[in-house]
Amino acid sequence: MTVLKRNDIVKINQLLDIFPIVLILGVRQCGKTTLAKQARPEWKYFDLENISDIDFISNDLDFFFKEYSANIIIDEAQELPQLFKQLRGVIDADRSQKNRFILTGSSSPQLIGQASDSLAGRLGIIELGTFKRNEIRQKKLPDFYQILNRDISIDSIALLKKLQSPQKSEDIIEDFLRGGYPEPVIAQNALFYNTWMNNYFQLYINRDLKKLFPRIDATRYRRFISTLSELSGTIINKAQLGRSIDTNEVTIRDYLDIADKTFVWRIIPSYEKSKTKSLVKMPKGILRDSGLIHFLANIDNREKLIRSPNVGQNFESYIIEELIKGMYSSDAVNCFYYYYRTKHGSEVDLILEGSFGLLPIEIKFSTTTKLKQLTSLTKFVKDNELPFGIVINNASEVRMLSERIIQIPALLI
Repeated sequence: MTVLKRNDIVKINQLLDIFPIVLILGVRQCGKTTLAKQARPEWKYFDLENISDIDFISNDLDFFFKEYSANIIIDEAQELPQLFKQLRGVIDADRSQKNRFILTGSSSPQLIGQASDSLAGRLGIIELGTFKRNEIRQKKLPDFYQILNRDISIDSIALLKKLQSPQKSEDIIEDFLRGGYPEPVIAQNALFYNTWMNNYFQLYINRDLKKLFPRIDATRYRRFISTLSELSGTIINKAQLGRSIDTNEVTIRDYLDIADKTFVWRIIPSYEKSKTKSLVKMPKGILRDSGLIHFLANIDNREKLIRSPNVGQNFESYIIEELIKGMYSSDAVNCFYYYYRTKHGSEVDLILEGSFGLLPIEIKFSTTTKLKQLTSLTKFVKDNELPFGIVINNASEVRMLSERIIQIPALLI
């Protein structure tokens, strides 16, 4: 299979200069192993889902780490929980030595807890998603994210205005349709794509979930994810969702937590630092990969996509995930994401916060956005005394829609 370079390879190298361990987290089949091997191709590789590897390591951890005290990659680390405590002693024997281990982990709610408890201050963490658009096309991280590498100010608008108009040969609709799982995207074959997505979804339910949660009702959880895919980008009414799959609100809460911690669903909290007293404080969420959304909705071609009643809602989810991936791949630190909504209907789709400041973003599927559609964004910018806000849509050029609102084509993010 063709190997495509990932944005986060730079960040892995940066973290390994600081920490002895880097932990790469992400959903199954998003490319964690490939990324680890790209970063350190000469290192020894062990796969804890391989019986001989896990037997060899777990039989005598002391012996293993005497033989391999550095320069190793350990895949699917959640399969051996005692590994983390053992690594603590190995690291503490020589705290000055960096760049020693890369671990990967997927589909384990306990993994971060284990790592944080045992290896606090000893590891850097990267959360890897499916491919971002620039990775599929093997281009550098878009220049858009340079505004996150410094304090956002009115001067940042000048940088945004310099963004080059997208090439007409690029088709964001196709990328939006297929999503970013590496193997089917690289294959570029419709039959393979549908077969792969079906097998992937079945394995996620019947293997990963059953292993982590042996008592889970696989049939009901499958229905839950399928129903959840129709609600991506919305605030989830747990009681209503429970009724639709014939279960209670407590189970729905648990299912949402499982979906989030297995990297299929992303919970987006509400922005609560506003002075208004009419905030909606419930989180919303998105299914992290648009290809999975469309597969579950039986949307397999361009015409079905653009005719879908949820196309705007799903495009919003897709762009939100693209922006979050880009933010985490930038040099910004202390990064968070939110949405904003009031009980009076005022809403901003995404708010990015980090070392750069606060950046409110509205997302539209249309090619043209009128200023009257951006009343909430304009008000948020004014109320929070921000230099500007952004609307991302399918327009063909960067342009100012007002003194403090700038339009950015989706192809540029």
